[in-house]
Amino acid sequence: MSIMIVDDEMVVRESFYHWFKQSGYRIDTAENGMEALKKMEQNHIDVMFVDIKMPKMSGIELLEKIKQEYPETIVVIITAFGSIETAVQAMKMGAADYLLKPFKPEQLNLVMEKIIQQQKVSAEFNYLKSRLNQITRFENIIGQSPVMKKLFDIIQEVAISDATILILGETGTGKELVAKAIHAKSNRNQCPFVAINCGTIPDSLMASELFGHQKGAFTGASNTRKGFLEVVSGGTLFLDEVGEISSKMQVDLLRVLEDKKIVRVGNSYPVDVDFRLISATRRNLKKQMERNLFRADFFYRINVVTIEIPPLRERKDDIPLLADHFLKKYSGETKKQIDRFSKNTMTRLLGYDWPGNVRELENAIERAVVVSKKKALSTEDFPFLEATKTGQTKQLSLLESEKACLCQALETAGWNVTQAAKLLDINRVTLHKKIKRYNLKRAEH
Repeated sequence: MSIMIVDDEMVVRESFYHWFKQSGYRIDTAENGMEALKKMEQNHIDVMFVDIKMPKMSGIELLEKIKQEYPETIVVIITAFGSIETAVQAMKMGAADYLLKPFKPEQLNLVMEKIIQQQKVSAEFNYLKSRLNQITRFENIIGQSPVMKKLFDIIQEVAISDATILILGETGTGKELVAKAIHAKSNRNQCPFVAINCGTIPDSLMASELFGHQKGAFTGASNTRKGFLEVVSGGTLFLDEVGEISSKMQVDLLRVLEDKKIVRVGNSYPVDVDFRLISATRRNLKKQMERNLFRADFFYRINVVTIEIPPLRERKDDIPLLADHFLKKYSGETKKQIDRFSKNTMTRLLGYDWPGNVRELENAIERAVVVSKKKALSTEDFPFLEATKTGQTKQLSLLESEKACLCQALETAGWNVTQAAKLLDINRVTLHKKIKRYNLKRAEH
């Protein structure tokens, strides 16, 4: 923490200097307001102790300028007993506290403890605020390519309606991010956003999860429980991988969408529900309809508006922007001083087709940051890139691409199959089959 003492009396400045030096603070001094402001142009100051009565510029005038130009700097007023009214005025103008001359080191310690506590609370508040913004803000979807700008416009247009939406896109393209952005821009944004991955919930439990159940409705139902359709009241329900739900559940959901009523498992009384439905899938539902694997009536009910998210290989202009974003994110989280990509690395990242899309890119950069020991990421930090002699990335076959994507996810997850399956947006059984198919084994380090 950096501290500055502003007082025209040398003995006061020196006393403060020695007190704070002993406690390990970075300390600076100024004998008047003009000198203090000049020094603040060069160095950030966390806390300032300012005497009220000084020549050239009073402590009140200095406080006013600091609050205008450096609002994050905490100011403590130093005053004599006869100037308490002025100290109160300073508090109203934004001073954090005041000290009465003469004072003892114990009083100074109490003031500093209060300031440190205030900073801690402020930091926690700012962190929570930033996390809330991250969850809801539209800018969470990163892109500047023409196709992404068009997607942003579509999100803005459909958000204001209550129409059901079907989001199409490959694994890892950010379907849930788009759903959250629509919710954040809608009139329902003060109510819950509930996301359900239909591919991870067994069909036998889907009705209970969505509609809730009464106590004793089935073995293990020891309490009455609300389903997601009640929990989401007034908000948005996001059904990810909607193509995985059974034909019976499609019929039940179609009825709910038409009637806006549900019946809990084990009950006979209908309950009114109010929600907007956004669905998503990586599958071709029209082909599934042709094979009688997906009901046409349900498809047309959830597909009033269709949004297609382009794969990363079709918006490669966004790769540098995304890569820089993920580099900053994970270098910050790991406290590593990695701030750039080395020569040719970005060219090779641009040449790769990214079968796992944005999620694969993020996982690749996270892994690279974790394992790298340099300030710049190089191609050696991305082992799945197979470069030719010309420096261009060799195009991989579909099977090779899938294998590379699986390896990347498994390495990122430390070969925790459950975690890797979540990263790949597939279930554990499928991942185990693919590991066996490709004979994948953990590399020895």
